[in-house]
Amino acid sequence: MIFDMDGVLVDSNPAHREAWVRFNRRYGIETTTAMLERMYGKRNDDIVRDYFGDSLTEEELHRRGAEKEELYREMIGERIEQLLVRGLRQFLQKHRGTPMALASNAEPQNVDFLLDRAGLRSFFRVVLDGSQVSRPKPDPEIYLTAADLLHVRPADCIVFEDSYSGVEAALAAGMEVIGIRTTHGNLPGAGICVNNFESEDLESWLATRVNAG
Repeated sequence: MIFDMDGVLVDSNPAHREAWVRFNRRYGIETTTAMLERMYGKRNDDIVRDYFGDSLTEEELHRRGAEKEELYREMIGERIEQLLVRGLRQFLQKHRGTPMALASNAEPQNVDFLLDRAGLRSFFRVVLDGSQVSRPKPDPEIYLTAADLLHVRPADCIVFEDSYSGVEAALAAGMEVIGIRTTHGNLPGAGICVNNFESEDLESWLATRVNAG
């Protein structure tokens, strides 16, 4: 099993939206709904380029992205447990014997922050963030890398995703997808979509895949 982070492990997108609104105002930019819709599933450098244009130096690009993420972490620091997607901890515990990886476009500081603050790191044999691949989602690189590091075939992997670009990446990697409805009501291409990890349909759907294998 391979998990995205934002919108899958933690329902963080509302906080990310608010952080971008606050951060962009520092530069006189009012963030529109359309701008926020474009951020889902993207790596930070792509979002900064989208919002501020292509004229930024690489140093400035990364500095602004880091500042926004620092603001985001300040906003959620005391609310991590409440923001975890419902049923996540129990689901991970139940399936602890299954090889699991985290594969996210997120910044490494955000990945470390969540895994360590929430005490989730021990569940994942492999942890990949956006800095560890050359091509972010929707490219399948991060999911193919995760499968390789887990020593499993891509066709034997199930990905948990909440974004269109993430689903696209997983399907391009030849993997099945479980959609988590934190960000979108429907995720075309997903084998099943559920509201959270307590969904009764989730375990029965997984059981059919295990039996088929």
